Amino acid sequence: MTRIYLAFVCFFALLFRGRLPPQIAPFLPEELRPSPAPPPPTPLPVVELVPAQPPPAKPVNANVDKAGLRGEGALALLSLLQREGRFVDFMRESLDGYRDQDIGAAVRDVHRGCRKVLEVHLKLEPVLPGQEESAVVVPAGFDPAEVRLLGETRGAPPFRGTLVHHGWRAVEVRFPHLSDGVDRRVLAPAEVRVA
Repeated sequence: MTRIYLAFVCFFALLFRGRLPPQIAPFLPEELRPSPAPPPPTPLPVVELVPAQPPPAKPVNANVDKAGLRGEGALALLSLLQREGRFVDFMRESLDGYRDQDIGAAVRDVHRGCRKVLEVHLKLEPVLPGQEESAVVVPAGFDPAEVRLLGETRGAPPFRGTLVHHGWRAVEVRFPHLSDGVDRRVLAPAEVRVA
C-alpha cells in the first residue's frame, strides 16, 4: 500500500511543485537521495548535452500565460480525478487506523475511477518503447527531458543500458471546456441532501 500512496504523492508533488517530496528519500536508490549537507564542488560532467537548435523566442507574457494554463490544467485534472475516483478524498484520509484489506478495497475503487480519467482525457504513449529490464541504446542528441540517465555516464552518446522505466508522454489532452465565470479552484462541489 505504501508504494501506491507514494506514487500518488510523487505524481502530484511533481505536477504542482516540480520536485519530489523529501519524505520519499528513504525509498530512492542511494545515488538519487539528496545529501544532508551540500556536496563539495564537483568537476563538470563528462557528457555535455548541446541543444540541436536554439529555443524559440518567448512572447512577452509567456511566463504568466504558461503558469496560468498549467495551473488551470492541473486543477482540471485534479477535479476529474476527484469526480471519477474521489482521489482528493482518498489522499486527504489518514490510513493509519485501517487494515490493509480495507485499504485494498478502497484503492480498487479509486484506481478504477482514476484510470478511467486517464483513458478518457489523456492519450499516453511510452517515451522509449520496450519492456523494463530490456537492453536499450540512447542515441546521440537525445532530449534529457525525455530520457534520464541513471548511474555514471562516460564518454559521448550513444549510451547502452537497461531500461528501468519506459516513461510516459502525453500525446493528446482532452479536458472538457469550462465556460467563463466557473471557479476552477472548486475541485468538487459540496453536496447537500435536502430534507
